[in-house]
Amino acid sequence: MKLSVLDQVPISRHSSPEEALQQTLELAKWTEELGYHRYWVAEHHNTNGLASSSPEIIMTRIASVTETIRVGSGGVLLPQYSPYKIAENFKTIAAFFPDRIDLGVGRSPGGSQLTRSALTDNTNKSLADFPRQLADLQGFLHNTLPREHDFRLVKAGPRVEKVPPLWVLGLSERGAKNAAELGAGFVFGHFISPANGKQALETYRDYFQASVSMDRPESIVCIFVVCAETTEMAEEMALTQDKWLLSVGKGADTKVPTLEEVKRKAFSPEEIEIMQENRKRCVVGNPEEVKKELIRLSDMYQTDEFMVITNIHDFEMKLKSYQLLAEAFG
Repeated sequence: MKLSVLDQVPISRHSSPEEALQQTLELAKWTEELGYHRYWVAEHHNTNGLASSSPEIIMTRIASVTETIRVGSGGVLLPQYSPYKIAENFKTIAAFFPDRIDLGVGRSPGGSQLTRSALTDNTNKSLADFPRQLADLQGFLHNTLPREHDFRLVKAGPRVEKVPPLWVLGLSERGAKNAAELGAGFVFGHFISPANGKQALETYRDYFQASVSMDRPESIVCIFVVCAETTEMAEEMALTQDKWLLSVGKGADTKVPTLEEVKRKAFSPEEIEIMQENRKRCVVGNPEEVKKELIRLSDMYQTDEFMVITNIHDFEMKLKSYQLLAEAFG
């Protein structure tokens, strides 16, 4: 089983973006030491609780303080940008850190319509262009655009020897088909929409076509995990993530709350029901319990790699969670 990390660079209550970014560097070095395979950074905009607005810059900093762990984006929001510019950004990073960089891209609009308009400079790009943009991005990465393409003579530089592998993030069969027909890797967001996972992964394998990016299907499942020495400790630590997810779902404050703050709050029956439903997106427990559940999900999804996201308030407990998980899998 391969274990990897997805980092949204969450900002905890009473903390700052500067501290959150420093913790990202610490977590990257720690998980590399523990043997994690990849460390990917998400992209979010117009939020007070996540400092991950520029994954490419954060990736470069992470790669500069680590030595072996693969570093990637999870993911760059392709509909808002130029495929050509993304190819150049990632080939440049790959030139600094050969054979360590992954390019993960998603279809998300990046936030509200107003936020998206700011990102696209009011060009009103259509999300329906995503498959075409994916094909263009792959073409710019590998210099394989078809002869009839308008930009066939435009080359994305620098001309690196090791081009970053292309991964598509998705939540449904549509995303799985996009990845499969392009011959890219597929990352399923169990941490967002677990109900669609089994069918999406099956669709990906069924439709996969070998390409310049990959010659066989490769998949990752991203999931929330909170692991502690005892079940009781894990459940208590997970309360801050439960409350954070509740706030995110409401479009409210996205800073990770303290445990004391959560314990003081009186939740309505509707809020409790939402938090219980959100637990389907998570694995919470002691190392033996977490390992057992991840093995079950691995069998169901037919994947051998999980990308773990842990958004709890206590940073030391977050480090411990990743450590216990790594030790559980040896």
